[in-house]
Amino acid sequence: MLSIWNFDGKIAFEDILSATEKFDEKYCIGIGGYGTVFRVELEGGVTFAVKLLHSMEEFSDEGTFHAEIEVLTKIRPRCIVKLYGFCSHSQCKFLVYDLIERGSLSSILHEQELAKELDWTSRIAIVTDVVQALSYLHHDCNDPIVHRDIKSSNILLNQDYKAYVSDFGMARKLKHGCSSWSTIFAGTCDYIAPASVWLCWKL
Repeated sequence: MLSIWNFDGKIAFEDILSATEKFDEKYCIGIGGYGTVFRVELEGGVTFAVKLLHSMEEFSDEGTFHAEIEVLTKIRPRCIVKLYGFCSHSQCKFLVYDLIERGSLSSILHEQELAKELDWTSRIAIVTDVVQALSYLHHDCNDPIVHRDIKSSNILLNQDYKAYVSDFGMARKLKHGCSSWSTIFAGTCDYIAPASVWLCWKL
């Protein structure tokens, strides 16, 4: 199944393969636990970020793929990366996002010269953007959404240092009135909320 909004699906699929020379590594702009991200520039100069999931031999949990689609197709972006479409095929799965030019907050903080550009005013603005995104997910959606993997590598910055929350592969929707706690660990160990660790330890 292929769905790319505002584009003819077949043409968009072929254009993405052509623009990346079938996902050649020279177009790679990032590698994560579930996939590799490529910069894609289509005819007319339109650019996207495409996350190609690891091969089925390496990655068997399709839950993260479908979770991200379910969440991002049902929310109104507010400091949240925009999903344009996806491809779901037995041999190839990828997600098409808005390209956030500066990349992740983590990559910037680990480059001394780039990190110097982030003064305290900019850092406070980034935190504010992330808090607004989480507030929207927790309080303004019909069913609250818990991201479960907030960390600097999942915060993307545009040219003006506006922050966008990305990577919703571990996100879960909650029914109103249900507890947000889970006895199953999710996320990156160093970033898991202490309260979640404490609760799971007690159980």
